[in-house]
Amino acid sequence: MAATTSEYQAHGLLGTVAEPDWPRLTLAEVDRLLRRYPDAGGAERMISFSPRPFSAASVVATPRGEVFVKRHHRSVRDREGLLEEHRLIAFLAETKWDGRGSLVSPVMADRNGETAIVDDEWTYEVHAQARGVDVYEEALSWTPFLSCGHAHAAGQALAKLHIAAKGYDAPARKARQLVTSFSVFAGIEAKDYPVSRMEEYLVSRPYLKEYADARSWRDSFDELLLPLYSELRPWLAYLKPLWTHNDFHASNLMWNGGGGDAEVTGIIDFGLADRTNAVHDLATAIERNIVEWLRMAEPDDGVVHLDHLDALLAGYEELSPLSYEEARALVTILPLVHCEFALSETDYFLSILRSQEKAYLAYEGYFLAHASWFKCRQGRRLLKHLERWAEAGSRNRMGER
Repeated sequence: MAATTSEYQAHGLLGTVAEPDWPRLTLAEVDRLLRRYPDAGGAERMISFSPRPFSAASVVATPRGEVFVKRHHRSVRDREGLLEEHRLIAFLAETKWDGRGSLVSPVMADRNGETAIVDDEWTYEVHAQARGVDVYEEALSWTPFLSCGHAHAAGQALAKLHIAAKGYDAPARKARQLVTSFSVFAGIEAKDYPVSRMEEYLVSRPYLKEYADARSWRDSFDELLLPLYSELRPWLAYLKPLWTHNDFHASNLMWNGGGGDAEVTGIIDFGLADRTNAVHDLATAIERNIVEWLRMAEPDDGVVHLDHLDALLAGYEELSPLSYEEARALVTILPLVHCEFALSETDYFLSILRSQEKAYLAYEGYFLAHASWFKCRQGRRLLKHLERWAEAGSRNRMGER
């Protein structure tokens, strides 16, 4: 299933470029696909190849304009899995936002009205080219905003997304590859203790279970993760379920220009979306954009961009202010917010790519090391900054209730 050597490269796990895991799209392949789409009519040439590692994707020139084609292996995203995402996207695209239209565009449909196309071992989706400038097209995950202005605009866009999603009441996704869920640390009652939730999570992922068992995952829980959960637990009751993006990074946003004061014109890539909550999604945005994890071993305070954090939060709260309890939850959920996607990545590398090396990086270097980082000086500094922010606004927030 993995790709052979090719002339293009994908983003690697350590901030480098690497051979892609999946073969790139070809002109003949996308032409055959796009002839099914009245709004495309076939393919004329390949314009670009996405460096994102979990699928193959390209911007393609067609007789009726440019489109974005994305191909998944069926073991990663089958038709039903894609339709879970497409139904959310359709809802958001049809929802009234702020008088200037939605920031989300609907998925293109073929002549039969289908948005998820299955062809042998592959599943395809086609999107109209997003409106705006892809300023962060080559940016890796865990790299910062270019300016405080971008961070502020992103915070506003995330708030708009959460407001628009409030009417969407679909159940959480089924267990799937590469999805950011919130279940292991979401329980309040004794029966929902994280150890029990983790056991349930692993049962449906046998490769991951074998791997985690061999690494005595229960010890990691007792020593590292359960103390973090105990800090979060008092605030869990205040988190309302919401369908969320779960990969809100600057590279998944389109902009009306490249300047430092640019505004967001579009939100793309809902591949990790699931039913979590707004605070979880905001914490994910902080994780993805504020900490330069590829530099996490460096003592430099510049690894954490607190000015961007303040701007992101200010932009968000201009449109969707947090309650005091939600603000406290944000502080305590941040060290845990990455956990389920890190586990999902580990399972993907084990069960789909069969790569022990990449699984090790996802489990030890992401799942455990990122949680441990919050015990170091810079991690404590970030959490203390968030605590001061939560408490500084507590009088206003408590007055709003």
